[in-house]
Amino acid sequence: MGRSQETFGKKEKEKKRQKKREEKEKKRLERKENSPGGGLENMIAYVDEYGNITDTPPDEDAKKKAVVKAEDIVLGIPQKGEEDPADLIHEGKVTFFNDSKGYGFIRDLKDQESYFVHVNGLKEDVTEGDKVSFELEKGQKGLMAVRVKKV
Repeated sequence: MGRSQETFGKKEKEKKRQKKREEKEKKRLERKENSPGGGLENMIAYVDEYGNITDTPPDEDAKKKAVVKAEDIVLGIPQKGEEDPADLIHEGKVTFFNDSKGYGFIRDLKDQESYFVHVNGLKEDVTEGDKVSFELEKGQKGLMAVRVKKV
């Protein structure tokens, strides 16, 4: 008959591991019972219709459900409405104009933005300090003044 493969040292190590597992499980259960959070139910948060976080669940009966018509839902980019031609015309003052090179800058009187103007965008000759009316178009490097007239 052969000897058992388990030695005294192996049995002791196994007993220690088993005891350690039991203590760990006991501590885990104790923490679970005595946790200040009180479990999953106390950790749940709700969001009301205004986007505020609350701890009370929403009342299903009191919910105000907005009625949305399918025609009102816009998929994609909304269409631009008709622009008023009067809104397209801006007024400004010529802050700089170089006749020999054929370009300059106009400062808008409303928003104080400065726009580039080329001699090709002029309807009349302008000089520095003139009050002008103009329209804006997209240029190579941003918005530029076109159809510039003295006021």
